[in-house]
Amino acid sequence: MPSELKDKVVIITGASSGIGRALAEELGVSGALVVLVARREVLLKTCAASIEAAGGKAFIVVADISREEECKRLMEEIVARFGRIDVLINNAGVSMRALFHQTEPDVLQRIMDVNFWGTVYCTRYALPHLLETRGTVVGISSVAGFKGLPGRTGYSASKFAMHGFLEALRVEYMKMGLHVLIVCPGFTRSEIRSKALTANGAPQGSSPRDEQKMMEPSMVARKTIRAIKKHRRLLILTMEGKLVIALQRLFPGALDRVVYKQMAKEPNSPFK
Repeated sequence: MPSELKDKVVIITGASSGIGRALAEELGVSGALVVLVARREVLLKTCAASIEAAGGKAFIVVADISREEECKRLMEEIVARFGRIDVLINNAGVSMRALFHQTEPDVLQRIMDVNFWGTVYCTRYALPHLLETRGTVVGISSVAGFKGLPGRTGYSASKFAMHGFLEALRVEYMKMGLHVLIVCPGFTRSEIRSKALTANGAPQGSSPRDEQKMMEPSMVARKTIRAIKKHRRLLILTMEGKLVIALQRLFPGALDRVVYKQMAKEPNSPFK
Protein backbone atom coordinates (compact mmCIF):
# COMPACT_ATOMS: atom_id res chain seq x y z
CA MET A 1 0.00 0.00 0.00
CA PRO A 2 1.41 3.40 -0.95
CA SER A 3 2.15 5.49 2.12
CA GLU A 4 -0.11 8.24 0.78
CA LEU A 5 -3.18 6.05 1.39
CA LYS A 6 -2.31 4.37 4.69
CA ASP A 7 -4.74 5.51 7.41
CA LYS A 8 -6.54 7.77 4.90
CA VAL A 9 -10.34 7.90 4.83
CA VAL A 10 -11.47 6.43 1.51
CA ILE A 11 -15.15 6.42 0.50
CA ILE A 12 -16.29 3.84 -2.07
CA THR A 13 -19.82 3.94 -3.47
CA GLY A 14 -21.30 0.75 -4.88
CA ALA A 15 -19.05 -1.19 -2.50
CA SER A 16 -21.34 -4.20 -2.06
CA SER A 17 -20.08 -6.11 -5.12
CA GLY A 18 -17.84 -6.16 -8.19
CA ILE A 19 -15.19 -3.47 -8.61
CA GLY A 20 -16.41 -1.56 -5.55
CA ARG A 21 -15.98 -4.54 -3.24
CA ALA A 22 -12.59 -5.37 -4.76
CA LEU A 23 -11.42 -1.80 -4.17
CA ALA A 24 -12.66 -1.94 -0.60
CA GLU A 25 -10.84 -5.19 0.13
CA GLU A 26 -7.58 -4.10 -1.53
CA LEU A 27 -7.57 -0.77 0.31
CA GLY A 28 -8.94 -2.03 3.60
CA VAL A 29 -6.52 -4.87 4.23
CA SER A 30 -3.60 -2.66 3.20
CA GLY A 31 -4.06 0.13 5.70
CA ALA A 32 -6.66 2.60 4.49
CA LEU A 33 -9.77 3.33 6.54
CA VAL A 34 -12.48 2.31 4.08
CA VAL A 35 -16.05 3.59 4.11
CA LEU A 36 -18.33 1.16 2.25
CA VAL A 37 -21.44 2.72 0.73
CA ALA A 38 -24.36 0.96 -1.00
CA ARG A 39 -28.03 0.15 -0.52
CA ARG A 40 -27.62 -3.55 0.37
CA GLU A 41 -26.68 -3.64 4.03
CA VAL A 42 -26.18 -7.41 4.24
CA LEU A 43 -23.57 -7.39 1.47
CA LEU A 44 -21.83 -4.36 2.99
CA LYS A 45 -21.57 -6.17 6.33
CA THR A 46 -20.12 -9.23 4.60
CA CYS A 47 -17.48 -7.10 2.88
CA ALA A 48 -16.64 -5.23 6.08
CA ALA A 49 -16.30 -8.49 8.01
CA SER A 50 -13.90 -9.83 5.38
CA ILE A 51 -11.74 -6.70 5.63
CA GLU A 52 -11.73 -6.72 9.43
CA ALA A 53 -10.91 -10.44 9.57
CA ALA A 54 -7.80 -9.65 7.55
CA GLY A 55 -6.79 -6.92 9.99
CA GLY A 56 -8.20 -3.94 8.10
CA LYS A 57 -10.59 -1.17 9.08
CA ALA A 58 -14.02 -0.74 7.50
CA PHE A 59 -17.09 1.34 8.23
CA ILE A 60 -20.42 0.91 6.43
CA VAL A 61 -23.07 3.47 5.51
CA VAL A 62 -26.30 2.36 3.86
CA ALA A 63 -27.33 5.03 1.38
CA ASP A 64 -28.96 5.54 -2.01
CA ILE A 65 -26.54 7.87 -3.78
CA SER A 66 -29.13 8.82 -6.39
CA ARG A 67 -30.80 10.91 -3.67
CA GLU A 68 -29.13 14.23 -2.84
CA GLU A 69 -30.21 14.31 0.81
CA GLU A 70 -28.68 10.87 1.40
CA CYS A 71 -25.37 11.94 -0.12
CA LYS A 72 -25.34 14.98 2.16
CA ARG A 73 -26.09 12.80 5.18
CA LEU A 74 -23.41 10.33 4.11
CA MET A 75 -20.64 12.93 4.03
CA GLU A 76 -21.79 14.57 7.27
CA GLU A 77 -21.76 11.20 9.03
CA ILE A 78 -18.28 10.36 7.79
CA VAL A 79 -16.78 13.73 8.75
CA ALA A 80 -18.46 13.61 12.16
CA ARG A 81 -16.91 10.20 12.81
CA PHE A 82 -13.46 10.56 11.24
CA GLY A 83 -12.93 14.31 10.84
CA ARG A 84 -11.72 14.14 7.25
CA ILE A 85 -12.17 12.72 3.75
CA ASP A 86 -9.11 11.86 1.66
CA VAL A 87 -10.43 9.92 -1.33
CA LEU A 88 -13.89 9.63 -2.89
CA ILE A 89 -14.34 6.78 -5.38
CA ASN A 90 -17.57 7.20 -7.35
CA ASN A 91 -18.09 3.58 -8.38
CA ALA A 92 -21.84 2.96 -8.07
CA GLY A 93 -23.44 2.45 -11.46
CA VAL A 94 -26.25 0.86 -13.43
CA SER A 95 -26.37 -0.13 -17.09
CA MET A 96 -29.08 -0.86 -19.65
CA ARG A 97 -29.72 -2.79 -22.88
CA ALA A 98 -32.62 -1.71 -25.08
CA LEU A 99 -33.35 0.29 -28.22
CA PHE A 100 -33.94 3.96 -27.48
CA HIS A 101 -37.37 4.20 -29.16
CA GLN A 102 -38.62 1.28 -27.05
CA THR A 103 -37.19 2.53 -23.76
CA GLU A 104 -39.36 4.25 -21.18
CA PRO A 105 -37.96 7.72 -20.34
CA ASP A 106 -37.87 6.93 -16.63
CA VAL A 107 -35.33 4.17 -17.35
CA LEU A 108 -32.92 6.77 -18.72
CA GLN A 109 -33.70 8.98 -15.73
CA ARG A 110 -32.84 6.17 -13.30
CA ILE A 111 -29.51 5.59 -15.01
CA MET A 112 -28.63 9.29 -14.97
CA ASP A 113 -29.69 9.56 -11.32
CA VAL A 114 -27.20 6.90 -10.23
CA ASN A 115 -24.31 7.24 -12.68
CA PHE A 116 -24.23 11.02 -13.14
CA TRP A 117 -26.18 12.67 -10.36
CA GLY A 118 -24.83 10.22 -7.78
CA THR A 119 -21.33 11.31 -8.75
CA VAL A 120 -22.33 14.98 -8.64
CA TYR A 121 -24.08 14.76 -5.27
CA CYS A 122 -21.33 12.77 -3.55
CA THR A 123 -18.62 15.02 -4.93
CA ARG A 124 -20.53 18.18 -4.03
CA TYR A 125 -20.77 17.32 -0.33
CA ALA A 126 -17.31 15.73 -0.09
CA LEU A 127 -15.54 18.56 -1.92
CA PRO A 128 -14.90 21.00 0.98
CA HIS A 129 -13.25 18.20 2.94
CA LEU A 130 -11.29 16.92 -0.06
CA LEU A 131 -9.92 20.42 -0.63
CA GLU A 132 -8.74 20.53 2.98
CA THR A 133 -6.79 17.28 2.53
CA ARG A 134 -5.77 17.97 -1.09
CA GLY A 135 -7.52 14.71 -1.80
CA THR A 136 -8.70 12.67 -4.77
CA VAL A 137 -11.97 12.24 -6.64
CA VAL A 138 -12.24 9.09 -8.77
CA GLY A 139 -14.91 8.25 -11.33
CA ILE A 140 -15.18 4.58 -12.31
CA SER A 141 -16.41 5.02 -15.85
CA SER A 142 -16.32 3.18 -19.19
CA VAL A 143 -15.20 3.47 -22.78
CA ALA A 144 -18.93 4.20 -23.27
CA GLY A 145 -18.02 7.67 -22.01
CA PHE A 146 -15.88 8.18 -25.13
CA LYS A 147 -17.91 6.22 -27.69
CA GLY A 148 -21.69 5.93 -27.69
CA LEU A 149 -22.74 2.26 -27.67
CA PRO A 150 -25.89 1.03 -29.45
CA GLY A 151 -28.50 -0.33 -27.06
CA ARG A 152 -26.90 1.68 -24.22
CA THR A 153 -28.05 5.23 -24.94
CA GLY A 154 -28.74 6.05 -21.31
CA TYR A 155 -25.56 4.42 -20.05
CA SER A 156 -23.37 6.17 -22.62
CA ALA A 157 -25.07 9.50 -21.93
CA SER A 158 -24.44 9.14 -18.20
CA LYS A 159 -20.76 8.34 -18.70
CA PHE A 160 -20.24 11.21 -21.18
CA ALA A 161 -21.84 13.48 -18.57
CA MET A 162 -19.63 12.08 -15.81
CA HIS A 163 -16.53 12.69 -17.92
CA GLY A 164 -17.48 16.30 -18.66
CA PHE A 165 -18.22 16.97 -15.02
CA LEU A 166 -14.96 15.48 -13.75
CA GLU A 167 -12.84 17.12 -16.44
CA ALA A 168 -14.29 20.53 -15.58
CA LEU A 169 -13.85 19.85 -11.87
CA ARG A 170 -10.16 19.04 -12.40
CA VAL A 171 -9.49 22.33 -14.16
CA GLU A 172 -11.61 24.38 -11.78
CA TYR A 173 -9.76 23.22 -8.68
CA MET A 174 -6.29 22.46 -10.09
CA LYS A 175 -4.72 25.36 -8.13
CA MET A 176 -6.22 24.01 -4.91
CA GLY A 177 -4.55 20.62 -5.14
CA LEU A 178 -7.57 18.47 -6.01
CA HIS A 179 -6.66 15.30 -7.90
CA VAL A 180 -9.27 13.95 -10.34
CA LEU A 181 -8.98 10.51 -11.93
CA ILE A 182 -11.24 8.86 -14.52
CA VAL A 183 -10.96 5.07 -14.79
CA CYS A 184 -12.28 3.03 -17.74
CA PRO A 185 -11.92 -0.66 -16.86
CA GLY A 186 -13.32 -2.41 -19.95
CA PHE A 187 -15.48 -5.53 -19.54
CA THR A 188 -15.03 -6.68 -15.94
CA ARG A 189 -16.62 -9.65 -14.20
CA SER A 190 -19.50 -8.23 -12.14
CA GLU A 191 -23.27 -8.19 -11.83
CA ILE A 192 -23.74 -4.95 -13.78
CA ARG A 193 -24.87 -6.77 -16.95
CA SER A 194 -27.30 -9.15 -15.20
CA LYS A 195 -28.83 -6.15 -13.41
CA ALA A 196 -28.85 -3.93 -16.51
CA LEU A 197 -32.25 -2.35 -17.15
CA THR A 198 -34.40 -3.36 -20.10
CA ALA A 199 -36.83 -1.13 -21.99
CA ASN A 200 -39.46 -1.22 -19.24
CA GLY A 201 -36.98 -0.89 -16.37
CA ALA A 202 -36.91 -4.55 -15.35
CA PRO A 203 -33.45 -6.06 -14.80
CA GLN A 204 -32.06 -8.09 -17.68
CA GLY A 205 -31.56 -11.07 -15.38
CA SER A 206 -28.53 -12.62 -17.06
CA SER A 207 -25.35 -11.42 -18.71
CA PRO A 208 -25.11 -11.56 -22.52
CA ARG A 209 -21.36 -12.18 -22.22
CA ASP A 210 -19.16 -14.88 -20.71
CA GLU A 211 -18.33 -13.34 -17.34
CA GLN A 212 -15.58 -15.87 -16.64
CA LYS A 213 -13.52 -14.56 -19.56
CA MET A 214 -13.60 -10.97 -18.35
CA MET A 215 -11.10 -8.94 -16.33
CA GLU A 216 -11.12 -9.70 -12.61
CA PRO A 217 -12.34 -6.91 -10.32
CA SER A 218 -9.21 -7.34 -8.18
CA MET A 219 -7.02 -6.38 -11.15
CA VAL A 220 -9.08 -3.25 -11.76
CA ALA A 221 -8.77 -2.39 -8.07
CA ARG A 222 -5.00 -2.77 -7.98
CA LYS A 223 -4.47 -0.68 -11.12
CA THR A 224 -6.86 2.00 -9.87
CA ILE A 225 -5.03 2.26 -6.56
CA ARG A 226 -1.73 2.60 -8.42
CA ALA A 227 -3.24 5.37 -10.56
CA ILE A 228 -4.43 7.21 -7.44
CA LYS A 229 -0.93 7.00 -6.00
CA LYS A 230 0.64 8.35 -9.21
CA HIS A 231 -1.96 11.12 -9.57
CA ARG A 232 -2.97 9.91 -13.01
CA ARG A 233 -5.68 11.83 -14.88
CA LEU A 234 -7.02 8.94 -16.97
CA LEU A 235 -6.68 5.18 -16.77
CA ILE A 236 -7.77 3.03 -19.73
CA LEU A 237 -7.25 -0.59 -18.71
CA THR A 238 -7.50 -2.50 -21.99
CA MET A 239 -5.88 -2.27 -25.40
CA GLU A 240 -9.38 -2.59 -26.87
CA GLY A 241 -10.46 0.52 -24.98
CA LYS A 242 -7.39 2.47 -26.07
CA LEU A 243 -8.00 1.41 -29.69
CA VAL A 244 -11.66 2.50 -29.56
CA ILE A 245 -10.68 5.96 -28.30
CA ALA A 246 -8.00 6.33 -30.98
CA LEU A 247 -10.31 5.18 -33.79
CA GLN A 248 -13.07 7.49 -32.59
CA ARG A 249 -10.73 10.41 -33.23
CA LEU A 250 -9.30 9.16 -36.52
CA PHE A 251 -11.98 7.05 -38.23
CA PRO A 252 -15.34 7.63 -36.49
CA GLY A 253 -17.49 6.32 -39.35
CA ALA A 254 -15.57 3.06 -39.63
CA LEU A 255 -15.70 2.64 -35.85
CA ASP A 256 -19.50 3.04 -35.91
CA ARG A 257 -19.77 0.05 -38.23
CA VAL A 258 -17.37 -2.07 -36.19
CA VAL A 259 -19.10 -1.31 -32.89
CA TYR A 260 -22.55 -2.02 -34.37
CA LYS A 261 -21.39 -5.35 -35.75
CA GLN A 262 -19.73 -6.45 -32.51
CA MET A 263 -22.60 -5.43 -30.23
CA ALA A 264 -25.14 -7.09 -32.53
CA LYS A 265 -23.41 -10.42 -31.94
CA GLU A 266 -24.48 -10.50 -28.29
CA PRO A 267 -27.11 -13.12 -27.43
CA ASN A 268 -30.61 -11.64 -27.62
CA SER A 269 -29.24 -8.36 -28.92
CA PRO A 270 -32.02 -5.75 -29.34
CA PHE A 271 -30.69 -4.94 -32.83
CA LYS A 272 -29.25 -6.99 -35.71
